Amino acid sequence: MSEGIPWIGAYSRTHAGGVPGMRGHISLTAARGIGAEEFLMALCADLAQLEDGLPYKDWRTLSADGGTVSAHANWAMYGVHGEWVYVLEDWGMATWYTSFRKVEGVAPYPDEEVLCLTMNSHCPPSLLVHAPGDGDDRRAEFGETTGSGSALDEALQAAGAVLPPRPDALDETAVARYEAESEALPRAVFAAVGSYTGLVIDQGAVEAGDLPLAVLPGVT
Repeated sequence: MSEGIPWIGAYSRTHAGGVPGMRGHISLTAARGIGAEEFLMALCADLAQLEDGLPYKDWRTLSADGGTVSAHANWAMYGVHGEWVYVLEDWGMATWYTSFRKVEGVAPYPDEEVLCLTMNSHCPPSLLVHAPGDGDDRRAEFGETTGSGSALDEALQAAGAVLPPRPDALDETAVARYEAESEALPRAVFAAVGSYTGLVIDQGAVEAGDLPLAVLPGVT
């Protein structure tokens, strides 16, 4: 199975295919400068649930426990690699993205950094949001840079994750090339973020649901 994180983008337009974990439509949120439990609790996860250490593949155990988990909860899995904690969700968006402007304590403090790739499956386009902890957030649609000239923008350029303007429809060859590049774009974006963060997330563990479960309340 693949490691790194480009594989996440490669499956971004496919469904899970019956795996007990996740495969398609995965949104990624990664943070550094903050511990895993602290970050997940900022997303309103329950500490007792995290301490249970239940693997993601056993989420149905909680969903059938007499209603103690909200029907609007989002089922996530998480892990730590190097200095980054990461959260994976395949419900269409990323909880951090839906809550960082609405819930106090979710936006990063000055010594923290958050990078979020939210698929926005129900409300395209897919977005990259980078909050380096300076009180600002820089965002870009897939295919663009954040415009800040940061090391992340450089990684996006180097990975081929930045597309030129759509060509004139009369130029069929250029349009075909543009469409092919657009199809490969999610993989390139995840590759760029992997290069920037150094994240390695094992595909086999994610598909098997072996990573620990985090139940995150839905924020609308």
